[in-house]
Amino acid sequence: MEREEEPLSARPALETEGLRFLHVTVGSLLATYGWHIVFSCILLYVVFQKLSTRLRALRQRQLDRAAAAVEPDVVVKRQEALAAARLKMQEELNAQVEKHKEKLKQLEEEKRRQKIEMWDSMQEGKSYKGNAKKPQEEDSPGPSTSSVIPKRKSDRKPLRGGGYNPLSGEGGGTCSWRPGRRGPSSGG
Repeated sequence: MEREEEPLSARPALETEGLRFLHVTVGSLLATYGWHIVFSCILLYVVFQKLSTRLRALRQRQLDRAAAAVEPDVVVKRQEALAAARLKMQEELNAQVEKHKEKLKQLEEEKRRQKIEMWDSMQEGKSYKGNAKKPQEEDSPGPSTSSVIPKRKSDRKPLRGGGYNPLSGEGGGTCSWRPGRRGPSSGG
């Protein structure tokens, strides 16, 4: 044990004094501003990461621009492909517009034909509503003597029972309306 104490005492007093001073000042600095130092280091790290990714992206864009400027053939090909794609899309749009116009013309022609048929039937003294369904039945063979077409009952079942009355308060399930309280409102 005496041998271990000798190297400590062998150190000069000035060196041990400097180590103690450094230990006291650094310790007090960390005790006072430790969390501030930690948070500022984290903040600097995050900012550095963000800036480095942006700088890499900026460098990559500059390299791409330089490569595009060096190779004008690539730029020309890209522009031609873009123009061809636009032309193709425009042609498809024009075809769709033509189809739509044709459909509108057919619908207008059908409406005009129905109006003419309605006018003719009115001139003959037939029913106005009966004529609206007449073009559909003209295709079916068989003589029709009456101008009024009876309606068929649908095969669907009703949505609610026949005895349902929403004002009665019965049969509505858990939903029932209750009037609000009388008296002044309690709002302030």
